[in-house]
Amino acid sequence: MIQGSAAEAKLNSAGGYGIELMDAPKNLVRIKSIVLARHVHACHWHGRAYLESHLLGMFFYNFLMVCARVMIVTFLLLSWLTAPSCSWGSRKENSYVKDACSVTTHQDLCIASLSSYSNTAKRDPSKWARAGVSVTIGVTKNTTRYLIGLMKKNSMRGRNRVAVLDCVEEFQDALDNLHKSLGVLRHISSELFDTQMEDITTWIGSALTDEDTCLDGFEGQKGKEIKKLATKVTKVSYFTSNALALVTKLASAGP
Repeated sequence: MIQGSAAEAKLNSAGGYGIELMDAPKNLVRIKSIVLARHVHACHWHGRAYLESHLLGMFFYNFLMVCARVMIVTFLLLSWLTAPSCSWGSRKENSYVKDACSVTTHQDLCIASLSSYSNTAKRDPSKWARAGVSVTIGVTKNTTRYLIGLMKKNSMRGRNRVAVLDCVEEFQDALDNLHKSLGVLRHISSELFDTQMEDITTWIGSALTDEDTCLDGFEGQKGKEIKKLATKVTKVSYFTSNALALVTKLASAGP
C-alpha cells in the first residue's frame, strides 16, 4: 500500500507537471494579449496628446493671424483718416511760398530755399523779405569763404589771381550791405517806412552789382576752376535778385 501510494503520488506529480506544460502556450498568449493591450492604450494616449497639442497650436496661430489683420486694418484706417489733413496743410504752406515767390525772377530757387518759412511767414511780406535776405546772407558767406580759400591756395595766376582778390573785396562789401538791410528789416517803422525801403533796396542793389562785377574780372577766361567760381557767384546773384524782389514787394504793400 505504501508503494502504491508513492507511485500514485509520483504519477500525480508527473501529471500536474504535464498539465502545466500543456497550459504554457495559453499563458504566453494571455501575456502577449496584455502587453499588446497596454501598447495600444499607450499609443492611443500619445496620439490623443499629440492631437490636443496640435489643435492648441493651430488655435494660437489663428488667433495671432486675426490680431495681425486687425492691427493692419486699424493702421490703414488711421492713415487714411489723417492723410487728408496733412495733405491739406502741405498744400496750404506751398501756396504761401508760391505766392511770395511769384514776384521773383528765379521762382524755383526761391520756393526751394524759402519753403521752410511758410509756416511762420504765411502772407506777411515783411517776414518773407527778412527770410529772403537772411538766406542770401548765408549763401554769400559760403561763397566768400570759397573765394578766400581759392586766394590762399595760389591756384590762380596773373590776371585771374587779381580777379579773385577783387571778388573777395566785392563779396565782403556785398555782405555788409546785406547785413545792414536785414538789420533795418527787423525794425520796420511805419513812420520811417519809405526811407527804410529806399535804403534797403539801394543796399541790396549794390550787393547785386558787386556780384556781377566779380564775374566781369573773369570774362573770356576758361578752365575748370574758373567755371566752378562762375557757377557759385552766379547762384549768389540769383539769391540776391530774389531778395531784392521780395523787398520791393514789401515796399509796394506798405507797413
